[in-house]
Amino acid sequence: MQQHELDALFDQHAPGYDAQWARMAPIRESLHFLLETVFADLPADARLLCVGAGTGAEIAHLARRFPRWRFLALDPAPAMIEQCRARAARDGFADRCEFHAGLLDTLPHAEAFDGATCFLVSQFLLDPAERTALFAAIARRLRPGGMLAWADLAWDTTAGDYPAMLRLWMQAMSGAGLDDDALARIRGNYARDVAILPPDAVAALVASAGFDAPLRFHQAGMIHGWCARRR
Repeated sequence: MQQHELDALFDQHAPGYDAQWARMAPIRESLHFLLETVFADLPADARLLCVGAGTGAEIAHLARRFPRWRFLALDPAPAMIEQCRARAARDGFADRCEFHAGLLDTLPHAEAFDGATCFLVSQFLLDPAERTALFAAIARRLRPGGMLAWADLAWDTTAGDYPAMLRLWMQAMSGAGLDDDALARIRGNYARDVAILPPDAVAALVASAGFDAPLRFHQAGMIHGWCARRR
C-alpha cells in the first residue's frame, strides 16, 4: 500500500478509530503504563516527538503523568491530527502541544527532542531501507542519549507457531467488533501490506539506524514494544 493510500485510509477511519479499537484498550494501556518507566529519567520539562501520533492516545497518557512535558504530534493523515488536536483541547493539554500533518521530513528543524514515540507505524514500510531511514530520521531529531520507544507487529512468519499465533490474534481482534469480512481483509493486509519481521530483526534494524541495542520491554500478542537510546 502506497503512502497516500495509507493516509486516505486513516483519514477515513479517524472519527471512529478509538471506538473501533476500544476493546483492545488493555494492550494500549499496558504499553502506556510501561512507557512511564521507559521515560522516567527524562527532564521534568522534556520535549517529545510523537511520530504517527494518530488520535493522541499516548500523548494524553503522558501529558497527565508528566504535567510539564511538551509534545509535537506528527501524523501524515490530517483527519488524525484533527482528532488529536480535539483530544488535547478536551483534556486540557493543548497549550503544551504542537500539531503537524505530514511526514517526518516535512517537519521544520528545531531544538532536539528528549524522547520520541513511534507506535505501529514502521510496520507499514515494506522496504527495509525505508524503514531504517525512518528510524535514522528520528535519531537525527533526538539529542544524544535521547530515548525512543516504539511498537510494531512482529513475529517470525516462517516459524511453525505463526499460523496458531495469527489465529489467536485474529480472534482477539474479532472481539473488537470486526466481522468475518473485516478479518479476511486484515489477513490479506498482513500478507501484502505489513512488514511483519521477527522481533530480533526489527531490533537490529533500529540499532543500525543510530541507536544503542534496543530493549524489548513489552509484548501483548503480536504487538512488541522496544526502547533504545540514540547513540
